Amino acid sequence: MDHNNDKEISQEKLLDLINKLLLLVIVLICGLIFIPLIWIFRDQKNSNNDQSGTPKIDSAKAVISYWKARDIDSVSDPVEKAKIQYGKDLIMHTAKYLGPNGTVMKISNGMNCQNCHLEAGTKVFGNNYGSVHSLYPKFRARSGSVENIYKRINDCVQRSLNGRALDTTGKEMQAIAAYINYIGSNVETGKKASGSGLKDLDFLDRTADSLKGRSVYVAKCQSCHQPGGEGLLMADNTEYIYPPLWGPGSYNDGAGLFRISNFAKYVKYNMPQGTRHENPQLTDEEAWDVAAYVNSRPRPHLDVPTDWPDRSKKPVDHPFGPYTDSFPEWQHKFGPFKAIAKAQKQREDQEAKKKKTSSTK
Repeated sequence: MDHNNDKEISQEKLLDLINKLLLLVIVLICGLIFIPLIWIFRDQKNSNNDQSGTPKIDSAKAVISYWKARDIDSVSDPVEKAKIQYGKDLIMHTAKYLGPNGTVMKISNGMNCQNCHLEAGTKVFGNNYGSVHSLYPKFRARSGSVENIYKRINDCVQRSLNGRALDTTGKEMQAIAAYINYIGSNVETGKKASGSGLKDLDFLDRTADSLKGRSVYVAKCQSCHQPGGEGLLMADNTEYIYPPLWGPGSYNDGAGLFRISNFAKYVKYNMPQGTRHENPQLTDEEAWDVAAYVNSRPRPHLDVPTDWPDRSKKPVDHPFGPYTDSFPEWQHKFGPFKAIAKAQKQREDQEAKKKKTSSTK
């Protein structure tokens, strides 16, 4: 009887010893796994701090802070606030005031400024006004002169709205300028607002194809802009719900969107309606091809003989000659553009080298 008890006690001690050994093995394994991880984490933390202890930002994970328009409601002066608000209304509903059935003047084609400058000129990469206040007056190669904000606004009126210039001292021009200046007054003078203008788009390796572009238009554009590109008017005919993309009511051939690269960038990151630049719905090829299709359709002509007085400064996709290079006009209009851009860069580098050499003599 005692012999059996001793045997049971011995077995219990053995099991207890085995359990302790197993626990020790588990602890050792955990140590082998987690201690190196702790050292790795500490090293990463140290590497992300500079000597002053300030955390460094991983550029690959950094979140870009895009420009946001200043809030009109923060204007304390009621007179100035009303002026700025009227300017916003003119941007959003230009045709209501200045279109063919305008209540103030009848000087434009019926499009609204925000048909090109989305969300009243505040949308990120929606051709917004974020950098106007900070960069104007500025030299523009198209006119070969220093332009103020009034000149820039009237350029849009005469080209994109195919209209007549506003009186720079008039109530409408002053209101538009006040609005544009105010919403961009949070950008440092001389600086470009992040997300302003249009987002860059790589050139294609081929000519943009208007036939392919027609298919893109039919599939993704004509439900709003209509089969004939004529747009869709409101019931009272005062404004367009969706603006015309060609024809007599659209922008003329002197407008910025008549450059294919500008139109391609615009639709890539903003169209179909509701698209944001972070999540485009068109491929690069679709954007270039539909731009070729739209800009190959008939539209009003604007005679601008004084544009680009220095021909060497013309953009690679400026659709009208003469040029300082030997590439044909059709290639400047529809591409491919890489060879033109390369030749232009080489020419600019040579000119810069000559200026540097002459300045050192």
